[in-house]
Amino acid sequence: MTKQILLIEDDPDLAELISDYLSMNYYEVHHAPTAQEGLDLLEAKERDINLIVLDLMLPDMDGMQVCQKVRASKNVMINKVPIVMLTAKGDTTDRVLGLEMGADDYIAKPFEPRELLARIRAVLRRHETPNQADTNSGSLTFGRLTVFPDSHEVTIDDKIVRLTTHQFQLLHYFATHAGKVLNREQLWQAMPNDDSSENIDRAIDVHISRLRALIEDNPRQPKRIITVRGVGYQFATDQV
Repeated sequence: MTKQILLIEDDPDLAELISDYLSMNYYEVHHAPTAQEGLDLLEAKERDINLIVLDLMLPDMDGMQVCQKVRASKNVMINKVPIVMLTAKGDTTDRVLGLEMGADDYIAKPFEPRELLARIRAVLRRHETPNQADTNSGSLTFGRLTVFPDSHEVTIDDKIVRLTTHQFQLLHYFATHAGKVLNREQLWQAMPNDDSSENIDRAIDVHISRLRALIEDNPRQPKRIITVRGVGYQFATDQV
């Protein structure tokens, strides 16, 4: 079945280039030049859209806001749609912020269409095909927190904690290496990112801070993800 892509991009020339290239590679593209038109299209085609390619700078709404609206949707078919964000900003903080707002990947302009295609394929694979080890591993429970590798879900007190792909992969890596002290390079390699130009230390620290805000009872005094000064981080085996 042909995969359907929702492209939210206000630059008509770039939108035409992306649409033509993806169509040549057997994707069906629905183009919206504004954020609101994109959200309307997503709602109308909720069961058909497999992925969103989203520009950060739009005339009526910031791409970050679009991410938030999609992830906050009560419609499960909508809030789980993966998002690849396009932006002219290449700063590490901007990239991390985009990912933490709910994007699954991030590509800075200018880019080669084949790079965008590769990232789209990678994101779709991550969402559609959990690896065999995950499928067979069962849930991982630490006190009130449980990680479900097969469904990419996390619960605390049996309530679902909504995480981005990056956040889940980072937490899952922690959970499968509980008790071990992990350096930032190890944690970086555990997440879906192939841009070696990133400031790894800064990016990981931001990821950890955002993840703590979601899973710690008190992020200022973390009990699950512990900082080991001068080395990295450790995921506690004994949690309440």
